[in-house]
Amino acid sequence: MRWGDTSPHAPTPRGLAPSREALVTTDSHETDAARSDAVSSPTPAYASSLDRVLYALFARHADDSRHVRDRKRYRGTDLRLSFDVYLARVYGLSWLVTFAVALPAVAVAVTLADSAPAVARLVGLPAIFTRFGVPVPPAAALFVAAGLVLAGVAKAVTVRLGGRYLRWVANARRTDIERTLPSAVRYLHVLSSGSQSNRAMLRKVADTDPYGETAVSIRKVLNTAALTGSLHEGLRRIARDTPSRDLLAPFLLKFSEHAQQGEAELANYLEMESRMLAHQQDRARQRAAGLLELLSEIFMVLLVLPTLLVIVLTVLAIIAPSLSSPVTTPFGTTTSRALIVYTSALFVLGLGVGASIVVSGLRPPGQTVTYDRPETGVATLASATINPASAAVVALGPALLAVAALYAVGYPPADIALLGYAAYALPVGLVGVRRARLDDAKDREIKDFVHAVSGHVNLGRPFPQAVEIVARDVDFGPLDPDVADLALNLGFTSPETGLDENARTAALERFVETVGTPLAEQTVGLVTGALDSGSDAGTVFDTLQTEIGRLYHEKRQLRANLLAYVAVGWTTALLVVGIAAAVGIHVFDGFEQLATVRGTTGHVIEASAIDIERDRYRLYVVTQATMLASGWFAGTASRGRYEALLHSGALVVVCHVVFAGVGMI
Repeated sequence: MRWGDTSPHAPTPRGLAPSREALVTTDSHETDAARSDAVSSPTPAYASSLDRVLYALFARHADDSRHVRDRKRYRGTDLRLSFDVYLARVYGLSWLVTFAVALPAVAVAVTLADSAPAVARLVGLPAIFTRFGVPVPPAAALFVAAGLVLAGVAKAVTVRLGGRYLRWVANARRTDIERTLPSAVRYLHVLSSGSQSNRAMLRKVADTDPYGETAVSIRKVLNTAALTGSLHEGLRRIARDTPSRDLLAPFLLKFSEHAQQGEAELANYLEMESRMLAHQQDRARQRAAGLLELLSEIFMVLLVLPTLLVIVLTVLAIIAPSLSSPVTTPFGTTTSRALIVYTSALFVLGLGVGASIVVSGLRPPGQTVTYDRPETGVATLASATINPASAAVVALGPALLAVAALYAVGYPPADIALLGYAAYALPVGLVGVRRARLDDAKDREIKDFVHAVSGHVNLGRPFPQAVEIVARDVDFGPLDPDVADLALNLGFTSPETGLDENARTAALERFVETVGTPLAEQTVGLVTGALDSGSDAGTVFDTLQTEIGRLYHEKRQLRANLLAYVAVGWTTALLVVGIAAAVGIHVFDGFEQLATVRGTTGHVIEASAIDIERDRYRLYVVTQATMLASGWFAGTASRGRYEALLHSGALVVVCHVVFAGVGMI
């Protein structure tokens, strides 16, 4: 039986029943008294049977006092299963980890039973027991006991991580709510000028995807209200359980309070709250900018250090021959210096990935564009010059051909990997930049489009007529085809028999989809819901002008601020290339010349202590790792992952050209 099966012949245990937190209502055309459905991901039969077994074995732990905090954290998540089932899964996983750790320990102890005493003496176990006057047990038993202790620790850690996971999910939801709540409140303020009920206003927000976790929380409010029959009770319960204790919880409680006082009081409260949340959002943006500035300073220092370390190691190898002594690793025999050099390169790559993730997290999600690849291969190929998601697939072929050509010519493995990466990253990045510039142009024009339409609406013209006039008289550049399509589709929304709201909504949704920018989705969607709710058109477009102007200004300001960090990434990369090239030309050549000078006691430098070609190659590898990290940081700060490919690929090519030009590779 699947979860949610309420057949009288298939009873469901308490822990397997969908929790109230998992109940959502997604159909915006249902009435407020409509039923709530349990929405969960499809669960295979074997998974359901396994959950029943786990529930029977471990559900008792859900009532333990040590999981009280976990239950509170669970209420702030949006998991589609009950807390009892989740905890049963965690305990089941913990026992799986226990056996995965204990069984190998027992197997190793039995396999090495003959050599176990020698190993025990090596680690000093007999001496420990002798010191305390305790008989020394068999060495194999000691290793089995140590394995069991380690397994017990692994089990406890797994259970602890299960609780930590709930906290991470709740924190992620809180962050998303704090990001999307200001826009949702502004939308509610516009809707409050219409004639719809409070539940209908909240339904509009719940059905708007750009509002993210705020929309999810509002859906929970409506579902709880449907179960209890009271909107006030739904607002109170979700305010109690939400992870956003500082923003969403007080908003929901105050919304309930002002809604009971009348429509005018609620509208005034929403207007005031939208302004306060906008100020809080500005302060949060300033804190993020300060954090990004600190991150860039640390990033510069950490990127330069590995290259300097390689140079210092090369010098130390002359006076400390032990750095060139062999070291055995699981991958073969190498030297201490080589191990440090290549570890530094991996550290730089990890640093670049980490910095890119942090920068991406600091960027407001509403300012990030995601592109979807067409489903068919022909459409993917046709859109490869304008859609970076398509280009990311199409560019694999030429990049593999470039790798094969480099291998046939006889390039070293590092160069094959680096130049193959550049052959893939550069075309994809160029398509990404081209599309980003087109989106910027559309955002600039859509701002003017909204202002033009608003002027006609304020003169008393109907919305479809205003769009038709603007589409005919005003040139919007790259937005012209989309505006003309919108005007044509809106022409079917005003038949003589009345206004076809469904057709108008479909036309606006098509317009948002074809424009394809976050700004269009965040603003034009506001028009759709507000006009459908019966709000005054003049009020709607006045608010829309303010909203789109604010969002466009934020986008321009963010772009201007982040360009400074693009400069940081490139400056750091070029500085490292300059230092590496200068050292490789002058310092390493000086060492080579000293190796040929013979003094009274022999050569000044032993020829075996320095290998110019090898040291230059290692310096080249670390420098190229720095190029990749700098490019990822700069590109992610600029526009995102596709531009990160462009910047990193370009820097790899620059570094290769410089090193090849001065004869170091």
